[in-house]
Amino acid sequence: MNNTETKKSEAVKQSAAPPKNALKDKKSDSTAKRLETIVAILLGITTLLSAWATWISSLHGGIQSINFTKSNHASSEGTAEYNMSMQLYLSDYMTWNTIKEYNYDLELAKSDGDKEKIKLINNKIKSFKESNVAGILSEAIKWMKDNNQDNPFSMPGITQKYFDAAEKKINKSQELLEEGMLDNKKGDSYHLVTVIYSLTLFLLGIIGTFKNMPNRITVLLFAIAALVFAAVYMFTIPLPTGFEITSFFEFK
Repeated sequence: MNNTETKKSEAVKQSAAPPKNALKDKKSDSTAKRLETIVAILLGITTLLSAWATWISSLHGGIQSINFTKSNHASSEGTAEYNMSMQLYLSDYMTWNTIKEYNYDLELAKSDGDKEKIKLINNKIKSFKESNVAGILSEAIKWMKDNNQDNPFSMPGITQKYFDAAEKKINKSQELLEEGMLDNKKGDSYHLVTVIYSLTLFLLGIIGTFKNMPNRITVLLFAIAALVFAAVYMFTIPLPTGFEITSFFEFK
């Protein structure tokens, strides 16, 4: 084969092969399309997760308000119960003092041998006890007689008995307050998650503004990292107490 034929053969091969720039541009277009597809999918996932986090955050906020309201109500009831318990305690103490005075009069009547007066005072004590002695004071007087004591208020734990109901309501109020504060914390955590999702959406949204493919991929990696972090963090935050997705389809 002479030089002329060789040159013609090479010319034919060069004309048949696509230019290197054309192959490079084709590969770049293919990568860009795949990148756009990935970005679109991530945008959809991030939007859904952000909507979920926003909804759960609002549920926590609602439960927080309910718990705070119940806490205030229980606190008011506890305060009222405490005041009533204090009044009952003072009333029983005064009742016992009156009974002691009647008993003192009875002893004087016995020392005088006045049977009519003894009978009258006994009836008076009986009638007074029937009208004024009940509940805790009645239990304390029984304890006093059984243990040969002279004061029913010496019974162990008697003062606490008057305030047990009030303390239970006050403790319940504190528990509800703590639950409300915990729901507030959980709701704030979900708000933080939505902020991170917003950052992810921002990063995904600006990828198209970069002309250089390595820059696009770098921003995409940051967006994926933020998305994964937010998703993992979100699933570590407890859902609202008693949360059931089916309950939102019941309207009874």
